[in-house]
Amino acid sequence: MKLGVVSAIFDGWNYDAMIETASRIGFECVEVACWPQGKAERRYAGVSHIDSEHLTKENASHIRSFAADHHLTLSSLAYYPNTLDPDLEKRKWIIEHLYSVIDASQTLGVGMVTTFIGRDQYKPIGENIDEAVEVWHPILSYAQEKGVKIAIENCPMLFGPDQWPGGQNLFTSPVVWNKLFQLLPFSNFGLNFDPSHFVWQQMDYVKAVHDFKDKLFHIHCKDIKLNRDRLAECGVLAYPLDYMTPKLPGHGDVDWGAFVSALTDVGYDGCACVEMEDRFYEGSRERIVDSLKLAYHYLRNFVI
Repeated sequence: MKLGVVSAIFDGWNYDAMIETASRIGFECVEVACWPQGKAERRYAGVSHIDSEHLTKENASHIRSFAADHHLTLSSLAYYPNTLDPDLEKRKWIIEHLYSVIDASQTLGVGMVTTFIGRDQYKPIGENIDEAVEVWHPILSYAQEKGVKIAIENCPMLFGPDQWPGGQNLFTSPVVWNKLFQLLPFSNFGLNFDPSHFVWQQMDYVKAVHDFKDKLFHIHCKDIKLNRDRLAECGVLAYPLDYMTPKLPGHGDVDWGAFVSALTDVGYDGCACVEMEDRFYEGSRERIVDSLKLAYHYLRNFVI
């Protein structure tokens, strides 16, 4: 298993500076943010360390060699939009960029794209599943031809009023995973599994590792602290951020020993990347780097 970092936290760093910093901390791999240039729509979205739409042979050569020179591999190219956005023009633009990320992943020899499956937050689950099959069948087929795996993160993208009522990512639970894996039986279609989202949804992330061992393509290391006093006051139907907080790995409620033990039980030997979303450590570049050092040294107790 390789310990890495999601590059979205390095907002304002260019590719070279991001790679140098990740290498200096000790990480072995990087999941590289590839949003469209200058198109930030939300926190952590809009960071772009590789411009997939304008990738040249010269750029690709530098990207590969610079990472290798710093003893890093690229675990995946990351782009997390809503591919089922109810605005069809916006959806078309999103999917076009996703195709460019798939192309870049092939060109760079990465072979992985990490993303969301999306959701129309105003439609029920059944209608979204039907729409996901229609939208994703050609995308997965294209990626398979390119030799690229698609790893879907399980974040519900349901945090505040703008994502209410249904959230903007359908791929949130084992029930939905099983249904979509059945309806989209592509060998290159799998999970980018983040255990923290199971904490606040009150599901068993260890069981999920065992049940979906053949679909674990990539891992996110993020933590969540559940405020049970607030949960007791507002209930599970409140906005999730009313009763939980994203935290640095080791500062929340994920049992990292049990989680990594489960990964080793099933023989997972891919990449596990720290996804930093802890606001406490975002006051400056120095605090961001310090927080990543803390996360790195903490997770080294489990990932070697």
